[in-house]
Amino acid sequence: MKNDSIGKKFLKGLLITGAIAVAASSPYFAFHLSRNFWKSAGIKKPVPKDPRFQNAFYYLKRKGYLNVGKHNYQIYISLTKEGKQKAGKYLIDDLEIKKPVNWDGKYRIVMFDIPNTTRLRRDVFRGKLKELGFYRLQQSVWVHPYECKREIGLLQEFLGLTDRELKVITGEINNDAYLHRFFQI
Repeated sequence: MKNDSIGKKFLKGLLITGAIAVAASSPYFAFHLSRNFWKSAGIKKPVPKDPRFQNAFYYLKRKGYLNVGKHNYQIYISLTKEGKQKAGKYLIDDLEIKKPVNWDGKYRIVMFDIPNTTRLRRDVFRGKLKELGFYRLQQSVWVHPYECKREIGLLQEFLGLTDRELKVITGEINNDAYLHRFFQI
């Protein structure tokens, strides 16, 4: 799937919203399904009868990422386990920490102790911290000047890290001129 494909946006939207329900008895069933699909994909004004909708929907269904069921004249579309994993990967791939207008003068210190038996999770976590712009203070201690609770929480959930394996502390660091230069603050 392409980076900005409709299917990718749809999977991420369904992961966030949970499911789509459309009244199947409605004469406007296809219209409502299409509208809800576009809405969950984050597209404000879709082109009517756009074939991208059908292509993306059937592609996701064929790949086994969507559950489509009918109950009490409603059609429900939700993610399968594989669909949730794929959508979660897309969310993680798109993570970014927003730089606020004014820095609050505090650092977010991420400490982790992920066992050697799960080296892949540790390597993925460390790689994502680098990608997000964290600075490594020590082997498993990383720092960032901006709020990142949501991003770290998503990573923790996606990688299945426990609260014992991961800690986030907000505080000040003395003699931090090197961090000011690194983060350009």
